[in-house]
Amino acid sequence: MTWQPFILAICPTKLPTAPAAPLTTTTSPCLGLQISRKPIRLYTFSANSRLVHSSSSGCICCSYLTFLPPSWYISSFTSNKMHRRVSLLVYDTCRWILPSTCHSVGFHSTTIKEAISAKKFVFTKRFQGLPQLDNFSLEKEELPELKPGDVLCEALYLSVDPYMRPYSLSWPLGTTMKGGQVSKVIESKNEKFPVGSLLVGYFGWRTHTVVNPDVRSKDFMEQITVLPNLGTLCPSVGLGAVGMPGNSAYFGFLEICKPKHGDVVVVSGAAGAVGSLVGQIAKIKGCHVIGFAGSDEKVKWLTDELGFDNAYNYKTCDWKSSLKEGAPNGVDCYFDNVGGQLSVAVRSHMNDFGRISVCGAISLYNDTVPTLVPCVEPAMVFKQLRMEGFLVHRWTHRFLEGMGQMSTWIQEGKIKIKETHTNGFENMPAAFIDMLKGGNFGKAIVKA
Repeated sequence: MTWQPFILAICPTKLPTAPAAPLTTTTSPCLGLQISRKPIRLYTFSANSRLVHSSSSGCICCSYLTFLPPSWYISSFTSNKMHRRVSLLVYDTCRWILPSTCHSVGFHSTTIKEAISAKKFVFTKRFQGLPQLDNFSLEKEELPELKPGDVLCEALYLSVDPYMRPYSLSWPLGTTMKGGQVSKVIESKNEKFPVGSLLVGYFGWRTHTVVNPDVRSKDFMEQITVLPNLGTLCPSVGLGAVGMPGNSAYFGFLEICKPKHGDVVVVSGAAGAVGSLVGQIAKIKGCHVIGFAGSDEKVKWLTDELGFDNAYNYKTCDWKSSLKEGAPNGVDCYFDNVGGQLSVAVRSHMNDFGRISVCGAISLYNDTVPTLVPCVEPAMVFKQLRMEGFLVHRWTHRFLEGMGQMSTWIQEGKIKIKETHTNGFENMPAAFIDMLKGGNFGKAIVKA
């Protein structure tokens, strides 16, 4: 920050005789402000606009200040919104404090620009099995002043996703946790993105971000888009059904499985952010849909609300018997979110020339010892299967197509969505852990 240091002395109506002690060189301009006849408070600001001193007083001269640690922010007396500016009206003569600053009686206005800081979660300890709360550290980061083209974004909704677990293997310790968020522009020096604009970006697990949306990157994790008009839908849908998971379901299923009317489709992880959408897209395309999920409650949701033809609790059912019951004539398409032994069972029940789209392997992400499964080649060869994995950014150039179609299907009532919301930015790690344990219905979201 480049602002000059100053002191604001808040005084009663009548100024007492000036103290004998002179002004010190550690401070500069003092201003007297009439707000009350009662004893009020004195606030002192440092060069970076942090509140470093507050004391009750009738009127105190700068030379009597006792400086406290700079962790006291200006927001502690103005607002809990770090981005607000505070306007002050200065009244009465203060020439006895610093004659060169205010020579007349009357009103004078000034503006205090507050320091902006972000809270963020840092990856501080490698995961061993299921992530724990001590793998993360909540820290503060002071943000830079905006430059031309920059915007200051405040997180509204943040995403926790399964991919964060395997991707973390390549992240250096000390990295801010990566992830998408819907954020609101609260200050702008870019006319294309005025205050109030809603953006979707992979800003990470952080409350505030300074970014220039015009700077384009080939890295999928650095791309920023304007949230499309979602009508009456919650903006968080931009992180789910009309966001990355929605595009994963739309392109990963339609482009790889290429479903035909009458096909039998199996979806694992069927009650999750992607799987719940894949099953509904398959129904739109005229398929018979079977889902595997992790609880009886989820199974009921899939069949009663989302229209799956059959659904099974993979934790309690016999997989082979369930597949024979739900797909007596075999499986044509398999959308795999979980990997492991369940996927072995599905592949063995597939028809010749079946298509498999591999979106993830969440059943294996927290393993401390690698899971051993039968080799895949016999089923691939003798059933002449086609199995293909994907990363959704393969279709980045078509994202608007996917988002538009998903939004249309939702508004037409053809796709139903459900989100599991956790309130409070400080609960990001807990929401992430709960999602990996299967605690979510549909998309897992944190409301900041």
